[in-house]
Amino acid sequence: MSALYAGLISGTSMDAVDAVLVDLPEQGPLRCLAALAYPIPPDLHARLKRLADPAAGAGLDELGEADVLTGELFAEAALAVIEAAGVSTDAVVAIGSHGQTVRHRPEANPPFTLQIGNPHRIAQRTGITTVADFRQRDMAAGGQGAPLVPAFHRAVFGAAHESRVVINIGGIANITRLPAQGMAPVIGFDTGPGNTLMDGWIRRHRNLPYDSDGAWARQGLILDDLLQRLLADPYLALPAPKSTGPEHFSPAWLEAHLSDLTARPEDIQRTLLEFTARSIARAVDAFAADSVRALVCGGGAHNGLLMERLAALMPGRQVTDTAAMGVDPDWVEAMAFAWLAREALQGRPGNIREVTGAREDVILGGIFPGRDKRQDPRDK
Repeated sequence: MSALYAGLISGTSMDAVDAVLVDLPEQGPLRCLAALAYPIPPDLHARLKRLADPAAGAGLDELGEADVLTGELFAEAALAVIEAAGVSTDAVVAIGSHGQTVRHRPEANPPFTLQIGNPHRIAQRTGITTVADFRQRDMAAGGQGAPLVPAFHRAVFGAAHESRVVINIGGIANITRLPAQGMAPVIGFDTGPGNTLMDGWIRRHRNLPYDSDGAWARQGLILDDLLQRLLADPYLALPAPKSTGPEHFSPAWLEAHLSDLTARPEDIQRTLLEFTARSIARAVDAFAADSVRALVCGGGAHNGLLMERLAALMPGRQVTDTAAMGVDPDWVEAMAFAWLAREALQGRPGNIREVTGAREDVILGGIFPGRDKRQDPRDK
């Protein structure tokens, strides 16, 4: 039987709200019925960037306002993707909303994480039960609260006959090791920056949101001294489980490495791309050495130069994007939160403790009921 769930996420790149409508039957393969990137208005984008910058000193009023505005935006995205699929909101079981991360501090004392996009607003505006705030329960159980997508990776991309690794390259990059059945536990963690430093650099110098296909980076040269300094960042040497964010790999972090350097902007861009590729490849070699297939998803899958470098740095592995497995690489994370919403409503744990470091497997997300379908429809 069909079971329709919507999934919503705005990642660390903050370029759009990724929205999907997925058919998730208990038996049989999932199907993505519709997907879209719902734009974030410039004013709200500026607010979110300010909130996510620890140096900006944003106040509680700014946080509260952005939480409401982001919730309304996510609700609009959910309604838009449901309309694009040509189905009624009454046919949708639930919405899984990751929200927008504005701070992730697993190393703090006490550790905390903060995603905004008020789920009450989403449930009220759409009338659909909404599952949100997924990271908090894992963190309450002693975990990092991230990454949470590996459980979905295991369900969709795992194979009994071969070991695989999934590489998600959003603003931050993370990997999921999927060993052949019964060989070893699934593990996953953030490897370091994905697109965040490259996007910030090209936005600063060329007023573009991202380096399409790595075209600008292709014009530059690798600055080896800078690359070695970047690769010496202590985070990269930490054992798993671990997670990070643009709070660490920030523009200020990069500027500190560039303070005594004179170089062409395109050389910096090329070096940042190499930093992303090598930090990912090192993590794969260290933690997923037996993998024979690497499946790439996220925006980085569209960067041709980055994909070329990953293939060159990981010889002996077949490197493709997840489309080779029938799943569009742009929508994997949004689909994961639709899936996590289903798991929560079914009372099943959504984390993997070996991934996050939690003491136990836990049900993720708070449940915010939709409108009672028996109400007068004029109230909607």
